[in-house]
Amino acid sequence: MTDALHNGEIAALLLGAAAEHEGHRRLALERAAKEAWRWPEEAADLAERDRSLTELTSVGPWVAQQIHDWLDAPPPVPPLDETQRNFLTFAQVRAVLTVDPAWETEPHADLQIHTTDSDGQVPLPEMVAAARATGLAYQSITDHSESLKIAKGQTAEELRDQGRRIDELNATFRAEGSTFRVLRSIEMDVFDAGEGDMDPAVLTELDLVLGAFHSKLRRTEDATERYLAALRNPSVHVLAHPTTRMFGRRAGLVADWPRVFAEAARLGKAVEIDATPRRQDLPVDLARVALAEGVEWFSMGSDAHHLEELRNLPVGMAIAALAGIPRERFLTYRPADEVIAWAAALSAGGRP
Repeated sequence: MTDALHNGEIAALLLGAAAEHEGHRRLALERAAKEAWRWPEEAADLAERDRSLTELTSVGPWVAQQIHDWLDAPPPVPPLDETQRNFLTFAQVRAVLTVDPAWETEPHADLQIHTTDSDGQVPLPEMVAAARATGLAYQSITDHSESLKIAKGQTAEELRDQGRRIDELNATFRAEGSTFRVLRSIEMDVFDAGEGDMDPAVLTELDLVLGAFHSKLRRTEDATERYLAALRNPSVHVLAHPTTRMFGRRAGLVADWPRVFAEAARLGKAVEIDATPRRQDLPVDLARVALAEGVEWFSMGSDAHHLEELRNLPVGMAIAALAGIPRERFLTYRPADEVIAWAAALSAGGRP
């Protein structure tokens, strides 16, 4: 439906209407506003096909009538605050991937997954089995590093122990004749001056190192130098969830993004698109800037902490497609051996 309200705009209208009501009607509008981002189809498309809007989660007859009224005569959409801008709805994601289904059908990996070895909710064997069952070519386990106590970050010895358990799983896969494998990885906390919180010698035992900021995330001053320092850390292969934004919670850090991405390009580092729906980080506009500034390699991960979050990847795929980034520029779509060799070359001070 051309020029119809999309679900994100409907969510804003629902939230605005909620502020004008009390009691159960207010709660109903708030619930629908939250769910609108996750509706699998555009409400406008359902209405055009004479399907009931009550098919959508958290939409009862009264809320459905409100939406119908807006679709019939679209009102001004309340502006979203800075913590809610430039996020894709699930319906938008599905529409993009319907046009180019190869994003989902071509062999690919998931390069950010967490387990109970840090703040994930599923033990390593079960998370690996679930990821394998989704049809992934391979996966990367990226539990947190030791300074992030709130996320039960791993010590060096705990990381080595996890590595031994991953090696055992991979040996089992080989004995079964399976090509599936698990990469030994980490999401390492990076501080202001670019230093990580793990011994670089320990990191050389890993296949892939994601570097990320987890502190001072609501600062409003320019963080460009902080990003440049992180990228210049020789242990960091991938800059993870770069802006640190979180839907409804924080807008993310401020930086001279063309300069940051140009430095990533100069160093041959990868930039991540974190596919968590509430992160979508990089967003489409900044992913386009990264591509324009010459970033050669991108990474993509579900950032799954629960089994159901293994389904996050299509969000990142849609961002990549809308930004015009070719699939071959994603480590996620390269063979595991190639990704491991790429990271090893970076660690050795070379350029893959």
